[in-house]
Amino acid sequence: MSEQTSSADALRTLAGLRRSIDNFDAALIHILAERFRCTQRVGELKAAHDLPASDPAREATQVARLRELAREADLDPEFAEKFLTFVIAEVINHHERIANEGA
Repeated sequence: MSEQTSSADALRTLAGLRRSIDNFDAALIHILAERFRCTQRVGELKAAHDLPASDPAREATQVARLRELAREADLDPEFAEKFLTFVIAEVINHHERIANEGA
């Protein structure tokens, strides 16, 4: 009986953890949406003033900052950098598209 009870407890714990993961995923999506709304405005501003879509110095600073934040949060800094690099590439793509639409 104790084996069945521990299996039932494990399944309840698993379900609770999955609910938490689902909540975190939803929060991440909403945060990313807000971030991209801000970067959309940045892209529009850059396009209006003929500024380049990419800012390598800013990007390097952000990568270093996020790697440090990841270390402090006990998250793999390599993962944090890969994630940010992906996001930055998407932002640059959006900025280039905005600039091309205005040209």
